Amino acid sequence: MSADEPIVRIASRGDGVTASGRHIPMTAPGDRIGQDGTITPGPYRRQPPCRHFPECGGCQFQHVDDAAYAGFLADRISWALSAQGLAVPELRPAHLSPARSRRRAALSAAKQGSRILLGFKEEGSHRIVDMHECHILRPELFALVGPLRDLLRLIMGRRQANVRLTLADQGLDLLIEGVEGESLEAAEALTAFAQAHALARLAVDGGYGAETRWEPEPVTVTLGGVPVSLPANSFLQATQDGEVALVEAVREALAPARVVADLFAGLGTFALSLEGKVVAAEAGRDAAMALQNAAHRSRRQITVEHRDLYRRPLDAKELGAFEAVVLDPPRAGAQEQVKILARSAVPRIAYVSCNPSTFGRDARILVEGGYRIDWVKPIGQFRWSTHVELVCAFSK
Repeated sequence: MSADEPIVRIASRGDGVTASGRHIPMTAPGDRIGQDGTITPGPYRRQPPCRHFPECGGCQFQHVDDAAYAGFLADRISWALSAQGLAVPELRPAHLSPARSRRRAALSAAKQGSRILLGFKEEGSHRIVDMHECHILRPELFALVGPLRDLLRLIMGRRQANVRLTLADQGLDLLIEGVEGESLEAAEALTAFAQAHALARLAVDGGYGAETRWEPEPVTVTLGGVPVSLPANSFLQATQDGEVALVEAVREALAPARVVADLFAGLGTFALSLEGKVVAAEAGRDAAMALQNAAHRSRRQITVEHRDLYRRPLDAKELGAFEAVVLDPPRAGAQEQVKILARSAVPRIAYVSCNPSTFGRDARILVEGGYRIDWVKPIGQFRWSTHVELVCAFSK
């Protein structure tokens, strides 16, 4: 190695990489690595704002500025496409959700003597970093962390539990997994906690599914201007800001289509934001029912089908009825559905992905079937993390 070697990029797991291929943890592009391993900060390095960084697994990039972080998101997408032999298309500027904007979080809790540890786990470890500040969670969520320690001290019968927090229309939705809360003392503590903190809902799961203990009124989340019932532990975009960016990109990719299939529709993030006729397919029964009820109440032109697209993807005849398709699959991608789509005549596809690797695989199938990648929009909802989301516009 030369006496002074620069960091030229950030690898997929967050390490800085030199031109010679050395991986140096906790470095930023532009940093220079001395022969003795010392790091001279470059122009893209910043002071991490949180005391828990880098031990806390909630963030991996608090030491780099927004320009370097946006570059990492774009690079992940470019690498995924290049690995499939695809040319890199127009990569639009990345949209980054601001600090303290995460409206849902899954925290871990553990007993340690008389203490309750509550927070994210250390990267690659089971060790919980006890959270005393957080720069990614909405303030409403973080405000509950301290009081939750007191509650868990009373009700935790096991050594470990999980806490899921979601900000709904009515306030905070709290699910505690790994507790039963059957004793009179625990039941009273749960009710008192829900009342004291004006929770929208409090549910516990001792291993047999979520059991609601407090819900003064039905909990909803507004999507596309429509209140939708929010089943316990449902998927919701991590930030409202990111959700808006995703919806705007999808609407642009599909325009001017008026008859659209929304595949892997969830609660209706996209279906309820699209104009014209929409057929929404979703494998989760509770989510499909919630979307169907919301569509009926709002009188939207949405038909909802409870359908597992991995086992029963839309066939060529069904796809022939649509002017456009939006896909928002889980991390595994949508390979079986994409194979059929590639042979279809659907003019426009908006592919929303949370996994660049499976997106790259599916994109190759579509391109080999005659589709063109028009553009890709990186979305950084999980600020300062290695998690990458995107919207890609395909046309045929």
